[in-house]
Amino acid sequence: MSDEPDLSRYGDILAWIDELGARDDDLLACWVGGSAATGGYDDHSDLDLNVLAAPGTFSRVFDDLLASLVGTFAPTSVWRLPDATYPDGRQLFATFDDDPGALVGQTRLLDVVVHEATDEHRHVDVRRHGSPLVRFDPDGLIVERRDDETELRRGAAETIDQIRQRRLVAEWLVNRAIARSHLAEAVSLYLRFALLPVVQLLRARDCPARHDYLFRYLHTDIDPGDASRVDALLPGVERLRELSAECFAWQDDLLDTDSSAV
Repeated sequence: MSDEPDLSRYGDILAWIDELGARDDDLLACWVGGSAATGGYDDHSDLDLNVLAAPGTFSRVFDDLLASLVGTFAPTSVWRLPDATYPDGRQLFATFDDDPGALVGQTRLLDVVVHEATDEHRHVDVRRHGSPLVRFDPDGLIVERRDDETELRRGAAETIDQIRQRRLVAEWLVNRAIARSHLAEAVSLYLRFALLPVVQLLRARDCPARHDYLFRYLHTDIDPGDASRVDALLPGVERLRELSAECFAWQDDLLDTDSSAV
């Protein structure tokens, strides 16, 4: 029995990217990452496609890919990240369901990132990203290799040092907002300066290769008892789905009202 996830609901999209790769000589390699590679893939997982483009072509490859995606599938929404997000890459998210947030049935959501085929982007640390599910790579560009251990340790040490330095200031920021009944600010500061640092310290202890993953993969990366303790420290979770629905409905109202002013 294969351990690979069932990607059949994305079969048309996988066939599409394979066809693009065969047609565009500057589209050098593509693999599936995300939860399909790391574990935890389920009915609501998106499809993460990582694309490598020939030097100097990533912007053109991405624009052509986006045009083809829209023309082929007519997605219900496309979120294109600002071009400044990556100096040598572009990224988009596309939805294909009328209401993906309702989580009715199986979700179909695509995350595509196109990078220039540099050494940095063609090497994949399986501890951080899982084993890539390669779609095409005729030149053998995709290589499983651990990221620089010195740099990982440096990043973790810097994070811990910042937590230690700001410890007293952080508590003052959170408790001052609470005392002033600035509740929105208080919750934001609580998550940023109280709970997240706990998670970062736990990650540095239990999963240093993914010390910078914040709240992602929490229940697979740290001690289960500590993960449950973190859950218990989250505010408002008993009504989270209800609150989420109200917030996104309010977003829609504001977007409809203010669209002409933007």
